Amino acid sequence: MDALTALHDRVSIGLLTEPGPSEEQRHNIFRAALRAADHANLRPWRFMLIEGTARERLGEILLQASTQASEEPLTEQQQGRILAMPLRAPLILVAITRLCEHPKVPHREQHMSTAGAVQAMLTAAFAQGVGAYWRTGALASSPLVTAGLNLAENERIDGFIYCGTPQKPPRRAPALEVGDFFSHWDPR
Repeated sequence: MDALTALHDRVSIGLLTEPGPSEEQRHNIFRAALRAADHANLRPWRFMLIEGTARERLGEILLQASTQASEEPLTEQQQGRILAMPLRAPLILVAITRLCEHPKVPHREQHMSTAGAVQAMLTAAFAQGVGAYWRTGALASSPLVTAGLNLAENERIDGFIYCGTPQKPPRRAPALEVGDFFSHWDPR
């Protein structure tokens, strides 16, 4: 798939199964992240791979964080759903921003660089026929989750990227009109 087709047609693919991306596909996906816009070349991003039985341990961490955050006890059904969240795909990439103090690059820009890296990976995955989607939510900012994943004090989770084989062909990208989102500035 050529670059413009991947950029124009990429969609998130939520129904994933085994196998995960091959070594070659992973290499291409990972290399794409390294080309993200990056003010001052801080390279504030890093990615943690979670697969195999490590996904079950992640489910336990997510359940612990959800239980602590909930005002009422979780039902068995809720607990089961949370434990199964990491099993939605054979490979999960945790997008992490390593924040540093810099006179010209605020933390917000460092997070934006990580987001750019994630978008590049999603597009590289789509271009190779790998299904992928990006999830965030309250658990991404839970101190129990960051501690459970052994993140440093200056590191933040910017999302979980689920990767695998699509269970069905990707849906068609919605038709959007460029003119609805782009306009010239009139300085009058």
